[in-house]
Amino acid sequence: MNRIEISELTKDYGSHRVVDHLTFDVMPGRVTGFLGPNGAGKSTTMRLLLGLTRPTAGAATIGGRSFTELRDPLREVGALLDPQAAHGGRRARDHLLALAVSNRIPVPRVDTVLEQVGLAAVARKRVGAFSLGMRQRLGIAAALLGDPAVLLLDEPTNGLDPEGIIWIRELMRGLAAEGRTVLVSSHLMGESASFVDHLVVLGQGKLLADSSLKDFIDARSTPRVRLRTTEPDRLRAALEHDRFAMTPTEEGRWTVDGTTAERLGILAAREGIPLLELTDERASLEQAYLDLTADRTPFAAHAA
Repeated sequence: MNRIEISELTKDYGSHRVVDHLTFDVMPGRVTGFLGPNGAGKSTTMRLLLGLTRPTAGAATIGGRSFTELRDPLREVGALLDPQAAHGGRRARDHLLALAVSNRIPVPRVDTVLEQVGLAAVARKRVGAFSLGMRQRLGIAAALLGDPAVLLLDEPTNGLDPEGIIWIRELMRGLAAEGRTVLVSSHLMGESASFVDHLVVLGQGKLLADSSLKDFIDARSTPRVRLRTTEPDRLRAALEHDRFAMTPTEEGRWTVDGTTAERLGILAAREGIPLLELTDERASLEQAYLDLTADRTPFAAHAA
């Protein structure tokens, strides 16, 4: 099974603990967002998982094995950690070709992934002439080269234009739908909310949350309904009977805290009160994330 298992993972650099007894699993079949402030330990955890750094204690395994035990690592795990990793003097296709040959990957696969990431037309150009977005696509191509069951992507949308962001979003969801394990580190909360199914959140090296996206947001927000009606006085009276209050907002709209659109809609229908607009309001992922990590952000800016 291609499950990622992190168990009591700890990493110290001298007296500074970067990763602090982390324990969580990343399951196949869903996109897991790996979130946390700068310095939270996300990149270090990924490096530990890929055998680029040795842990002080604990273990990080993929399918029950450490990365260093994998016979053909690129055919089992694809990773994007640094889009600048490819040598600037090497042509894009040659960069991938070297990876393919060294990992016993069929050469035709090189052209397949170049086409998949949209770089087929510039395959013979040197990487040094690439924009950040093009380098990012090349890094994603390298991660996909071995058709791996596990993908680790660190800030995959960095440098991509809007079309590229939509493309990588659909790519990640498609890979997860095929039963692969997809772990994505990102600082873009709004974008992350559009493609992640599950969240793992770190703060100062510690695990702060490990839950579905919905549960994460619901646990940090109060139910609220936004509405418009032609008979606010009647609706207010009906709501007061159930101990709910209407609060006026902009453009003739009202909000009601502590209830849902479904419940309020049933009440309005029962009383024969017309509703012109009725919708649930939920906290955004960004709001819920900031609420959780407010005291775990070591490099927070303050207003003058």
